[in-house]
Amino acid sequence: MQLSKRMQRLASLVTEGNRLADVGTDHGYVPIALLREKRIPSAVAMDVNQGPLARAGEHIRESGLSTYIETRLSDGLLKLEAGEADTVLVAGMGGMLIRRILEGGGHCLHTVKELILQPQSDIHRVREWLYENGYQITAEDIVEEDGKYYSMMRAVHGEERKLRQAELYYGKLDIQRSREVLYSCLQEELLRNRKVMEILKQNGQAGTRRAAEVAESIERISRCCQEAAVLIRTPGRAENGKEVFLV
Repeated sequence: MQLSKRMQRLASLVTEGNRLADVGTDHGYVPIALLREKRIPSAVAMDVNQGPLARAGEHIRESGLSTYIETRLSDGLLKLEAGEADTVLVAGMGGMLIRRILEGGGHCLHTVKELILQPQSDIHRVREWLYENGYQITAEDIVEEDGKYYSMMRAVHGEERKLRQAELYYGKLDIQRSREVLYSCLQEELLRNRKVMEILKQNGQAGTRRAAEVAESIERISRCCQEAAVLIRTPGRAENGKEVFLV
């Protein structure tokens, strides 16, 4: 079993020695890998669908780890008891679904030490929820795999300063583990937004609400690009040789 780059990076965010609850475990690969590496003592692999859970159970048995990894049919965190896990991992879902899962975990999350989250969309909504519910983001990471970018984060209980809008969308740059990858992601997003703005102008829609939203995105991404360029100490050019957009 070989973890994908995205899953490897998610696994690396889990604190060694923590008991893991993997929500939406799918094949159960992350808890299996962490147990094999002896980085965690036990795990609960959870999924809302019986099919994926059965596949995870089969992989767990084949790995000889049934004693250490329990499979559990659960809608989000509903079947996780207080005190059962130190780390909750929720990955590969839309941001609004992750928010719903976290909101439904009030009965157990107060005993969980850390959250490892990887939203596929609406990432700013997840960071917003963390801030509003007494969590501090202590690590940010991003990985490029098969032409797509995946952002992920670790959060713990604690007071967090109010995040700026750019930080809600792209994270706190000072704790970003992969700044060059984030920079490349920002440049691609900036190019997409500029192309959209050109099309809107060509179609006589420069004064529309949509154009205003795109203009706001361009400004936000541009500022973030400038800050990232300073942090990676490559003024005018990223480490991968791509051009830097400073506006």
